[in-house]
Amino acid sequence: MSILNTTNLTKRFGKFTALDGVNMEVKEGEVYGFIGPNGAGKSTTIRILLGMLKASQGEAKIFGKDAWSDAVDIHKRIAYVPGDVNLWPNLTGGEVIDLFMKMNGSTNQERRESLIKKFDFDPTKKSRTYSKGNRQKVALIAAFASDADLYILDEPTSGLDPLMEHIFQECVVEAKKAGKSVLLSSHILSEVEKLCDRVGIIRQGKIIETGTLDELRHLTRTHLTIKTKEQIDSLNKLKGIYNLKEIDLELTFQVDTDELDSVIRYISGFGILKLESAPPTLEDLFMRHYQGTPHSNSRAAGSL
Repeated sequence: MSILNTTNLTKRFGKFTALDGVNMEVKEGEVYGFIGPNGAGKSTTIRILLGMLKASQGEAKIFGKDAWSDAVDIHKRIAYVPGDVNLWPNLTGGEVIDLFMKMNGSTNQERRESLIKKFDFDPTKKSRTYSKGNRQKVALIAAFASDADLYILDEPTSGLDPLMEHIFQECVVEAKKAGKSVLLSSHILSEVEKLCDRVGIIRQGKIIETGTLDELRHLTRTHLTIKTKEQIDSLNKLKGIYNLKEIDLELTFQVDTDELDSVIRYISGFGILKLESAPPTLEDLFMRHYQGTPHSNSRAAGSL
C-alpha cells in the first residue's frame, strides 16, 4: 500500500526549475532513502510534501490526500524532523517536547521518558542553552514519542555524535517494525544504506535512480584485492577495470559487476594466492553519478 506518492512533481521559482517531474513512492512499512547533494531539490520536495510550498505542476499525495489542500489533516498523522531545529528560547527542552507531542495528539509519557533516557538528554534546561545536537534531540524525541504513521526526516542526525546516530537508527528500525513509514533524506550514505529498503537519487531536480539497493548494485563496481603467483602484465587492458593500484605486491581495483566473471577467469590463470572482494556500496553509486564515470581505465599501476 502506498503512503506517499508524487506524480510529475514540478516546482519553479521564476525561470528557475527546482523540481522537474519528480515521481516518488513510499510504501507502508518501508524506509525510503532520499539522497542528493545540496541544491538537488530534496528540501523543496519535502516542503511541498509538508504543505509549505505549492507545486507548480503535478501532484503530491500523502495517505491519499493532497499535500497542499489537505495539509491540516495530513499533519495529524506525520512527524517531521528538519536538519536545523529552531526552538522557543525561554522554554525548557521538556516543555518543547510536550508542546510538539500535544500538537501531534500524543500523550505517551512512558515513551517520552524512555526516549529522553536513550538520547541522554537533559529536559530541564532552557532551549537557548542547547547545542545544535541537543536541539536535534528535542525534535527526534518528540517525533518518535508521537504515534505518527509517516516520519519525514530531513537530515535528522545533523549535529549528533556517532553514539546518538546509532540510537536514532534504532528508533527508525523500531518504527519500521511497528509498520510505520519513513522518508529519510540524508547525506550520510552509510546510514541510508543501513536503514533504507529503497532509495531515490535526485540530481538537479530530477530523480535519476530509484529502487532497492540490490536493484541498483548492478550500476556499481565491486572492489577486489588480489595476489597471484605470477605477475599479471595486462590487467589494466581488460574491459571494466578502474582505479588499478599495486600495494605491497597486491593489486587493488574496481570492476564493473557485469565484467566480474570474465576478470576472475582471467586472473585465475596466474595462480590466485589471495582474493578479497567487497560489495559495491551506495556511496559508489552516488559518487559515480556526481563525479562522472572515468573515460578510461586507471593506469595508476604503471607497467603492470
